[in-house]
Amino acid sequence: MKSGKLPSDVLEQKIFSNFRFKREEVLVRPQVGEDCSVLDFGDYVCVLSTDPITGAANEIGRLAVHISCNDVAANGVEPFGLLLTILAPEGTTLEVLQDIVRQAAEEAASLRVEIIGGHTEITQAVNRIVVSTTAIGRVEKDKVVKSAGALPGDSIILTKWAGLEGTAIIAHDLAKRLDDRVDGRLLENARSFMEHISVVKEGMIGGRMGASAMHDVTEGGVLGALWEIAEASEVGIRVYRDRIPVRPETRAICEELGLDPLKLISSGCMLITCRDGGKILKALRDEGIPASIIGEVVEEGRTLVTDEGEVPIDSPQSDELYKVL
Repeated sequence: MKSGKLPSDVLEQKIFSNFRFKREEVLVRPQVGEDCSVLDFGDYVCVLSTDPITGAANEIGRLAVHISCNDVAANGVEPFGLLLTILAPEGTTLEVLQDIVRQAAEEAASLRVEIIGGHTEITQAVNRIVVSTTAIGRVEKDKVVKSAGALPGDSIILTKWAGLEGTAIIAHDLAKRLDDRVDGRLLENARSFMEHISVVKEGMIGGRMGASAMHDVTEGGVLGALWEIAEASEVGIRVYRDRIPVRPETRAICEELGLDPLKLISSGCMLITCRDGGKILKALRDEGIPASIIGEVVEEGRTLVTDEGEVPIDSPQSDELYKVL
C-alpha cells in the first residue's frame, strides 16, 4: 500500500467494520471525516483525538502538539491535556529527544495545554522518530461542533492558506534540495509558516458563533478535507479554485516539485461551514486570522469550479507530501 492515511473505503470496510462492541457513553464513534471521539460525562462531554507525526523530520515536537489539539478545536472545544509518545530508532541521542520534548513543551504551554503523560522509547521497530499525541478537551454537551453538521445553503470558510503545513515541512526538510531552485527569501518565509499551524483560536471562534461544522485540514489537503466534511455530513459542496488562497511561497515550492497545493497537508487551515458566513468571517479577521469564503454547501455533487470547467472532488488519496519525502 502507498504511504499516508488509508483510503476512506478501506477504513470503512476493513478497519471500522471490526469495531462491533459499543457503549452508550460513546456519542461520536470512528467515522470518515470525524477526527475526534466524544464521550458522555453527564452535563459535559470529553473530546479526544490522537495522531502521529510521520511525514516530517524537523520541528516534529511542535507539529505533534498541534495536530491533535487542532482536531479537538475543530469540535469547538479548547484542549487542556496532552499525552505524548515518542518512538525513536537505536542511535538517537539524548539531545535529540530533549529537543523534541522542549519543542512540545513550548507549544503546549503557548496553547495553555498541559502534557499529562505519555511514553518515550528507543526501539528497533522504527527507522526514524515517530511522535504521537492524544489531546483531551471538555465542553458542555450542547456546544459540541461536529464535522457532520454541514447543511445545504451554508457558506464554506477556509482560514489561512492552502498547503500551509506541507510548505513549512518541505522548506525545513528539503532546504538543501531547494536552495538553488527557489528564491532564498521565499524559502525563509515558508519555514516561518510553522508559526501558523494552530487552529485552536479559530475553533473557539467558530464554536462560539454558531458554526454548523468544522474540520481541520490535514493529509489530503483542502480538497481532501472538503470531501471528508461533505461525506460526514452527507451533503454536496461547490467551491471555486480562484477563491482558495495559496501563498506565493507555496506556489513556488509546489511548481518546482510538481505538487498540487490543494492536495498538500495543511494543518493550520480550518474549514468552517455556517449559515452567516459574513459574521464569522468578520470575527476571524478581527482576531487577525486570514479567512475566505471559498464556496457553499449544496444538496449533492462535490465540485471544484476552475477556469477550465468543473472538476469532481474525489476522496483523498496519498498526500502530495509523500511524493517528495
